[in-house]
Amino acid sequence: MKQLALDIGLAPVPTLSNFVPVGNEAALEHLRLWSGSPTRSPVPTFLWGAGGSGKTHLLLAVREAFREHGARVGWMDASTLNPPDYDESWEAVLLDDCHLFTAAQQAMAFNWFVHAQTPPQGSARWVLAAGALPPSDLQLREDLRTRLGWGHVFQLHALGETERRAVLRRAADERGVFLSDEVMDFMLNRFSRDLSSLMMLLDQLDAYALRTQRAITIPLIRSMLENE
Repeated sequence: MKQLALDIGLAPVPTLSNFVPVGNEAALEHLRLWSGSPTRSPVPTFLWGAGGSGKTHLLLAVREAFREHGARVGWMDASTLNPPDYDESWEAVLLDDCHLFTAAQQAMAFNWFVHAQTPPQGSARWVLAAGALPPSDLQLREDLRTRLGWGHVFQLHALGETERRAVLRRAADERGVFLSDEVMDFMLNRFSRDLSSLMMLLDQLDAYALRTQRAITIPLIRSMLENE
């Protein structure tokens, strides 16, 4: 039986504060204003960019910002197989990975969008969505695609080499673990270089290091790959 690791190595919750905004400053400032103001404009926002550019981080961060203010939001991504009906208590609707939505998810996303923007009671709610392509290029039903694109649209850019290393270093420091330059070179040269994959790898390494009571080194990485 494997010993359970203590949760001191859990990854930090995505927030707007721990997002590295290099190249994406305008999008981050927009999300800060819209998520932090009760008088926000209901005009929808769409984020698009390649994998690893930070779309999911930002949507999760916005959801966390609403939760901190005691507000509820609707959330749907490609893994939401049975999305619930629209809830009038939601203060915003968040739609992630729109480019992967099935026909059923597209239908529910359209339903959520319409209810959020034209509610039977109260003021319109904000819709924040994200996908791999700009709205005009999404292979979605036309009524949903056009609605996703009529508001604010921001392209997100993936981090460069220097910024990627800085994020890894900071994430490791937040977990209380040390990543040597040698280990970081190994991670960047032998594994997928997009930030989301690197953060998942760091989570796995942190958990394995805690479980084996060893520092994160190249031999430990090889040992983890052999055993898990």
